[in-house]
Amino acid sequence: MTRINPAYAVGLVALLALPFGIRAVFPGSEKYYLHLVIQMLLWAQIYTGWALMGRFGLTSLGHGAFTGIGAYVTVMLWNYAGLTPLVGIPVAIVVAVALALLIGYPSFLQRIRGHYFALLTLAMVEFVRLCIVGLRDYTGGSLGTQPARYHDGLSLYAVQFEADRMIAYFVALAVWLVGIIVWVRVDRSMDRYALEALGQDEEAAAAVGIDVTREKLKITALSAAMCAFGGAIFAQYQMYIGPDTIAGFGISLNIVFGVVAGGIGVMLGPTVGAVLTQLLSEGLRMFFQGSATLNALLGSRALSLDTLIYGILLVLFIIHMPKGIVGTAMARWARRRDRA
Repeated sequence: MTRINPAYAVGLVALLALPFGIRAVFPGSEKYYLHLVIQMLLWAQIYTGWALMGRFGLTSLGHGAFTGIGAYVTVMLWNYAGLTPLVGIPVAIVVAVALALLIGYPSFLQRIRGHYFALLTLAMVEFVRLCIVGLRDYTGGSLGTQPARYHDGLSLYAVQFEADRMIAYFVALAVWLVGIIVWVRVDRSMDRYALEALGQDEEAAAAVGIDVTREKLKITALSAAMCAFGGAIFAQYQMYIGPDTIAGFGISLNIVFGVVAGGIGVMLGPTVGAVLTQLLSEGLRMFFQGSATLNALLGSRALSLDTLIYGILLVLFIIHMPKGIVGTAMARWARRRDRA
């Protein structure tokens, strides 16, 4: 029988009680704070999906393509075919996994890795973004589009819950828990040891009988599926999608930055990274909008400075805190315990 860590149980209870606490403490701003927390949870699930690959040395700069596919395929099937997202989301996941395998199989077979693989995934995300912009008659192009609202916007059939932030919170919490459960299952599986071995030395791993291509494809497909799932749920919650909000290189950069900042090799690292990026994004948005000097000098371009700041912070984290916030904190705690 698997024992549950008491700290995790306390944390889960706190998360279940959080929306009621927000309602009690911020009655006038309840929707705003719930919206912020919901976005943290949804992006935490997406970040966790990317970290499944990243922790084993598979650096992808193209996961914005998978979140975009999850969102756009689901919305297009709903808007133009009347297909409920309960069916559209699994279809979107299959499409994302198919693209991941299409890119991954020849790459892994030819031993394309490191920065060459990262550049290949960068080309993939740009291809997906251009497809979204090019199919503007259906996707809305660079302006984006919206899922067709079903009645009052609160429906299980249409997977729409934007009208009730309390329900949306618990849906986002369930989505986040799915990501955590997948992480734990991978962490406790035999595949983890095979992936760690090939992350250190692929030739040595192959020499002891590990099927390098198969193991890489399995974790890549799982990572793509999780990101597509998160992107689809994000679209249904936001009730708006655009290439700059759910797809493209900017989203991929945010994912990489969040995971590296939080901690790529620990379970809650991506979640801490999601909290950091959302707080940073919201803080920068309010700062840029409230700065008359920046608006006078740069106009609307001031809002794009957050991507530049993310890039600078990513470099700083890689140099000075490569284990991320959670990883560094755990390492320091372990050293203090050993000294004691």
